[in-house]
Amino acid sequence: MLIHVTGASGSGTSTLGKALAGELGGAFLDADDFFWAPSDPPFQARRPVEERRSLLLTEFSRSDIAVRSGSVTAWGVEIEDVFDFVVFLYVDTALRLERLRERELQRFGKANPTFLEWAAQYDEGPSEGRSLAKQRAWLSARRCPVLNLEGDLSTQERLARIRAWMGDHRLQCERP
Repeated sequence: MLIHVTGASGSGTSTLGKALAGELGGAFLDADDFFWAPSDPPFQARRPVEERRSLLLTEFSRSDIAVRSGSVTAWGVEIEDVFDFVVFLYVDTALRLERLRERELQRFGKANPTFLEWAAQYDEGPSEGRSLAKQRAWLSARRCPVLNLEGDLSTQERLARIRAWMGDHRLQCERP
């Protein structure tokens, strides 16, 4: 089973993705590990789409259950339509920015103002990258079921809602 957890930066996609993968006994695959080429400092050089697609497909083939967090918009249909279901997280801007500031301080000792400005534009739509409108359009084009989780829910609340939703949709965590 392949599951995709997506939403704005700071909405909790990585946190939920790790927890869900752990609960299901599957692999956790974070977007940043595929989108960005290794660099020091990190997050400086984007990988070409073909390379990230190839890396991700290889990782998918290694696990019966995998949870992918982040965004795969414009990565190609062989990635975008491979998921058994998608979980979309939406959290208001103020909370997301608070989380991002904390994360940046923990990782780098300071928050990058350019990154925070970009992340703050999600609801209105930044000129480049993820936006609410772009993600909702992408979600509406998916062939698989999509679960929307909105608001400041704990990871445990989100997991409980996913378990219940999976049961209602008769989704089981095993690949044919």
